[in-house]
Amino acid sequence: MPRLVLCADDFGLSSEISRVIVRLAEDAKINAISCMAACPGWVEDSALLLALPPTIEIGLHLTLTGETPLTAMPRFAPEGRLPHVDRVIRDATLRRLPLDEIACEIAAQFESFTTMLGRAPAFVDGHQHVHVLPGIRDIVIAETARSAPGAWLRNCADSVGAIAARPFRAKAIGNALHSFGLKRAAAKAGLSCNDSFGGHYDFNSDYNEIFPNFLKRPGAAHLVMCHPGAGSLQGDSIAAGRMREAAALQAMSMHDMAASHGLDFWY
Repeated sequence: MPRLVLCADDFGLSSEISRVIVRLAEDAKINAISCMAACPGWVEDSALLLALPPTIEIGLHLTLTGETPLTAMPRFAPEGRLPHVDRVIRDATLRRLPLDEIACEIAAQFESFTTMLGRAPAFVDGHQHVHVLPGIRDIVIAETARSAPGAWLRNCADSVGAIAARPFRAKAIGNALHSFGLKRAAAKAGLSCNDSFGGHYDFNSDYNEIFPNFLKRPGAAHLVMCHPGAGSLQGDSIAAGRMREAAALQAMSMHDMAASHGLDFWY
């Protein structure tokens, strides 16, 4: 039976977000957590993960936009702040990223994750999906193969039929285009990826109503991203959406929801 991996992104962005994510994991509402090991709260929040069952996959949410880097990046983040995602996409497309600085930062985030949890990440992805961009993806694949050879990579692509069956197709198509060739490149390095990917929406829609659409046309390993949370954080434009997601997920019977779409939700 195809399996559902329901992954909560942005653990470590704030203590409120981290605590909500852990509570959902404890209550069997999610089965994967992606961690921002570059964020100031990561060191303290990481302790919340240690008591979770080993069936909860805990991965690294590589952060190259919007936050403060762990390393000096005079060309990529000259003012000590990582750039907006639009600039990263532009510079990646034009092949003018300082890849040496980015490689050092990615290695530092791997080390921060491993230091706090005592193990390598179960999977690797990127905040705002920058891990799939030209230049960056090669670094991510190489570092994952070196530091976490048993991990899988998030592939943000899906089939045309699956994208057409779900809402917010433009977002899904954009991510799929950026992800073109990632699965093949990962396989050459001995790494696997998820088979299908859902979770795109506008962070304003009724999450209870839209969530079942994310489960349509799944692959054998169907990954759905979510962003539950609480509280407010300066610059967090999806704070209200996080709270709606958290409330909706808490009320769902995820096993039943997954089974109704032919998916196994393991916990």
